[in-house]
Amino acid sequence: MSAPVSEEARKVLREVGLTDYETRAYLILLERGVMTASEVSEHGGIPYSKVYETLNSLERKGWIEAERGRPSRYFPKSPSEALEAARLRLEDMVSGWRHIVLGELQPLYERRELLEKPDIWILRGEFSVLAKLREMLGGARKELMVAAPAFAKNFVGAVVSMLSQLRDSGVNVNVMVTRDWDVEKVAKVGDVRVRDGMFGGGVIVDGKEALLFLGEDKPTLVIWSNHMGLVKFARDYFQYLWSSSEKLP
Repeated sequence: MSAPVSEEARKVLREVGLTDYETRAYLILLERGVMTASEVSEHGGIPYSKVYETLNSLERKGWIEAERGRPSRYFPKSPSEALEAARLRLEDMVSGWRHIVLGELQPLYERRELLEKPDIWILRGEFSVLAKLREMLGGARKELMVAAPAFAKNFVGAVVSMLSQLRDSGVNVNVMVTRDWDVEKVAKVGDVRVRDGMFGGGVIVDGKEALLFLGEDKPTLVIWSNHMGLVKFARDYFQYLWSSSEKLP
């Protein structure tokens, strides 16, 4: 007998875009091999009225293949191959979303002058913080200041490759880290200095917006702001710390 498939595996299949019926059909094909539509219906618990629609959708999505005949027979593709097809399909979707969002919706937002209203947001959760950080870095054009204490490693470490790309595109990148960082890892992203005793950190982009990490052992408060006064204060404080930090040899 084949090993049972965990609920976590079923959840992943649904997350990559398979319906409940499609998940059942793919898993029964993985378990039993080549099958006809009626066999998939019987053993997968899929209504016969839905099984052809389900199998055709799985074939379009790249999870199964069909051997046409009377009756047609269906067999599963390798999960790794199917996952790669799902990844490429998702990348195409994101590219389309980006084209519409940035080309059509973002100008609407900017025309209404919403960006002119200073704002302060408190960010919660690692995903929202990283999403905001990547958005900020994507908009950097002239100057990037990064103060990264040990507790901000997860956030800053996740975007090190973006820092290198910004440097290569002509952005002036200044990064300040504590000694417990792997300095060699960040040494090539720009002008890097070492400073101990940072109880907070942050990222400042073009002197226009700032993401601030406040805490001691871990970020207990993460704030984003484009408030002119707050961003200026953060930038001035960074310059103060930078001027007395240790240059790399």
